[in-house]
This record gives sequence, C-alpha cells and structure tokens, in this order.
Amino acid sequence: MRRPDRRPRLAELRTGRLTERTVDSFTSMFPRAAGVLAPLSSLGARHGIGDLGPEAYRFVDWLEAAGVTWWQMLPVVPVGPGNSPYASSSAFAGEPLYLSLQRLSEDGLLPSSQLSGPRELRAGNVRYHDVRAFKEPRLQRAFEAWQGGAGDRSDYDAFCDRAAAWLDPWCEVAAERAVADGGDGAAASERARFLQFQFDRQWGALRAYAAERGVRLMGDAPIFVGLDSVDVVARPELFRLDEGGAPEVLTGVPPDPMNEDGQLWGHPHYAWDAHRADDYAWWRARMGHQTELFDALRIDHFIGFRNAFEVPADAENARGGAWAETPGEELLDAIGDELGGLPLIAEDLGSVTDEVHALRDAYDLPGMRVLQWGFSPDSFHAPHRVPENAVVYPATHDNDTCVGWWRGLDAGTKKRFRALSGGDGRTVASTMCRLACNSPAHTALLQLQDVLGLGRAARTNTPGTAQGNWVWRLARRDLTAARARRLRDLRDATDRLADR
Repeated sequence: MRRPDRRPRLAELRTGRLTERTVDSFTSMFPRAAGVLAPLSSLGARHGIGDLGPEAYRFVDWLEAAGVTWWQMLPVVPVGPGNSPYASSSAFAGEPLYLSLQRLSEDGLLPSSQLSGPRELRAGNVRYHDVRAFKEPRLQRAFEAWQGGAGDRSDYDAFCDRAAAWLDPWCEVAAERAVADGGDGAAASERARFLQFQFDRQWGALRAYAAERGVRLMGDAPIFVGLDSVDVVARPELFRLDEGGAPEVLTGVPPDPMNEDGQLWGHPHYAWDAHRADDYAWWRARMGHQTELFDALRIDHFIGFRNAFEVPADAENARGGAWAETPGEELLDAIGDELGGLPLIAEDLGSVTDEVHALRDAYDLPGMRVLQWGFSPDSFHAPHRVPENAVVYPATHDNDTCVGWWRGLDAGTKKRFRALSGGDGRTVASTMCRLACNSPAHTALLQLQDVLGLGRAARTNTPGTAQGNWVWRLARRDLTAARARRLRDLRDATDRLADR
C-alpha cells in the first residue's frame, strides 16, 4: 500500500517517530557555510596514500585558515575492486591503508627506522599495489608488537564491545579466508581486530582535532554493498540471493547521455521484507556507526530510497533493467529514530522523479545541485535555480575538474556560461567556485582540485570505467597560505565564513 503524498510541511506529515524538535535540530546543523571535497586518500602523506597522520592534521589547519566549515570525504571503508571506495568488503570497517605509520610509531608499536619509505611514494598519484607492499609488513610488525604487550590498551575492550555487531563478523571472515589460504585463522582474526581498533583511535583523534578548529567532517554512504562483503556473508537473509548465494537481480542505473548502456554495478539488492521484519536493525546500526565517524552523511544514490533499478542477474549491461519501489519512508523513519534526527544529504542525481523529490522534501533533506550541469537550457542545476535547502557543487568526485570540463564544452554551452557567470576559460575554476559560494544554497562544497585550478589529469573518478580512478593526490606545496586567504575572503564576501 502506497503512503500518501508527503510534500506538505514535514511536521504535519511525520510518521510519529521524527518530532518537530528533531527536525528543527537537524535543520540548524546547516547554517550558511562552505566546505571542501577531498578524499582522505588524496592527501600528500609520505607513504604513498593519504592517511590519518600529520598531513591530515595539516589539512585541517589549512581549512581552518580558509574559514572552511566542512571537510567532505568519500567512504573510508576498505577499498574494493578497481580501488573503489564504493565497492567495499564492509559497510562498517575502516581501510587499514589509511592508518598512519607515524602514529603507530609514536604509540610505541613501530620503530622509527621503519618510517623511511621509498622516494617514489612521497609524491604523485596513489599506486595501491606499491602502497600495500610497503605498509602491510609494517602493519604486521605493529600487530606483533601489540601482541608482545606494547601500546596503549586502555580503550581496547570498550571498543571491541561497542563494535562487536560488525567487528566480530569482520574478524571471523578474516580468519576463514586466512585458513583457506593455509594461514593461521586465529592470528588473522586478532590482527583484523587490532587494525580496526587502531583505525578507531586514529580517527577519533583527528575528528576531535578538527572539531576544536571548527571543521566538521562529512561522510559518504553508498546505498548498496558488494556481494562478497562481510555484510552479505554474515546476513545473507537481508539480500535477494538464490539458493546458491548468487544475486537474483543486480544493481545499476539505466542508460543516460553519459552511458548508453547504463551502469551495471553488480551489487545484490536488499530483501526489504527481511529488513522490515527486523525493524531495519542493520540500517540503524550502519547509520549509527557512520555518525560516530562523521557529523553529516551524503547518501549516495538517494534515488534508491524511493525506487531501485533491478537488472537481470545474467545481463551484460543495464539496458534491460526496470525500476522497483523501495520502502523509503519506513527506512528514513527507522534511521531518524535511531539517530534522533537525520543528518543526511540526499544525492538526488540521475533518474530523479517527482516521487524522489517528494521523499526528500518530506524529510526536509537538502538535495544536491551540480553547476557543471547548469548551463544547458532550462537546467535544474542552473546557478540561479539553486534553492536554499541544498548543497551546491561546481563538480563532484564523479565529474571532470572544471578546467577539464571547460575544454570539452561545445560553443553554445560556453556562451551560456559566459552570459551567466561573466567568466571565461581562463578563470573557469575560480568562477565556478564563486558561483557556488554566491548561490542561495546553505552549503557550497568545492572539489579540492577546482580550488587548486587543476586540469583533467587530476580527475578523481570517471563513472563506468574500471581503471585509473581514485588515484589523484595533492602536492603538498599546493596548500599555500595565499590560497587559504583567498578562500577565506570568498567565504567572507558570500556570508559563508564560520564563527569559530
């Protein structure tokens, strides 16, 4: 049975769990402000990939100097095939590569002599194979030191108790896979537990440091999980699988102008009746865990809270798929009940319908506008059509950089860009950042590459491609005091300068 249209005032249409007070509390968390989108992996740490060490703290200092309120990251869960953070083996665990070896050394778990990495890891794009080859033996050495009694254990038992619902299955699967490879399952289980404890410690320290400096962390929650994820292995009844454990249907999105075959993601769909029978306990736990890490969350593919695209399990592409309804109101009610509000941003992009907009608006969630899509006639994303309750981006991690985007534009779009913005190709990145900050949207999020004015080689991800993504990394010299001052001046001029 379909629920009634929920577009009128939320306080009159709440389902009984979200009170007017919690709604007011949520909306107050988005005063007019600005942020920077930068994956943790993209920081210029010395060991080949951004991590939770000194460069993350330096980046927070730079954001503070620039008057920035939000640091938006991509998912920090274990990266999956193609090094994608959106194809993870867990919706809860942290990626061990993000652990700072220097922090482990300061905690007495790794000798300082182990911190001198190869020169080629110090700069340039992330080379995941080389990073793993360097960091894995050192993480193992830190674990062995821990087993020998080194390090601070004061919070270990509390962490294990608090995280048991997801941590125990994570460690059990690590043990099973180690045994299958001829290894010691018990040691693999304890090592997995140790690494997650260290991730929790290092993350908590960084988040506290950021909070002291007025910088809030924004996360990103993919709506689906991978077939080989611990979530599916531990709770197969929550997913639409056949008797052999294969997906009955696959996830994806339909064809669009950017992808004529659509996108076939290949994740299993949820068995919503099973989630409903369990009062959405897995979703409650998942979102609760994410808000232990972040101050707000972007829900990737928010469309899936209203309907999800189902592709036949044997399909080679997404052209033969169809939309099926999902229980978005029930799910959002359960999450809001668990969290005491909904600190969420709806990624309402793609095949958006009036029903998706109605669901977003019924819960007073900010949606997204992407200015690169705003210069075609009657565009939903046009700068002058951005509403107040929105998060506006010049570009997201799935877009080209603004400099690269400009070079690929046709003459007509360039003409509309000049007419709407007063800018041109020489200043396209700074013009787009200014348009975003000058918009009515309560939050403007600028991709770091656009703040730096970088070209196509710095693109984070190209949807529909499996190679060459998630590798761009910041050059340390680019975080200058002059750039911070210019950003601060822009935020001040557009009333986005945070009170600290």
